[in-house]
Amino acid sequence: MTATLVPSPLPVPLTSRKITLLQGNPGVRTEHQREVINRLKRIEGQVRGLIEMVDSARPCEDVAQQMSAARKAMDKAFYRMMACTVMEAISESNSEVETFREVERSTRILEKYA
Repeated sequence: MTATLVPSPLPVPLTSRKITLLQGNPGVRTEHQREVINRLKRIEGQVRGLIEMVDSARPCEDVAQQMSAARKAMDKAFYRMMACTVMEAISESNSEVETFREVERSTRILEKYA
């Protein structure tokens, strides 16, 4: 599946400027939401596999390699979510000032959590 950076229109107008990826009508998922959820489900499977590896006393290096893969997958999911958030903020902004504020807000989130 190839990802696109074109934001999906949200089904409900936003009243606050929080991360829009997770907002909208309950039960109705945008393409971006589905993509992030699918990534998180794969990571969930990786973590279950890690638990099994530790339970079966697999070599430390094997476990470390899989932990690294799960961590990188989580980072990719985070950056995809943030990219979608920035694209939505830009497409929904009514002015250059609002666009700048939204990009700056996203930058602060990246600095804080990335």
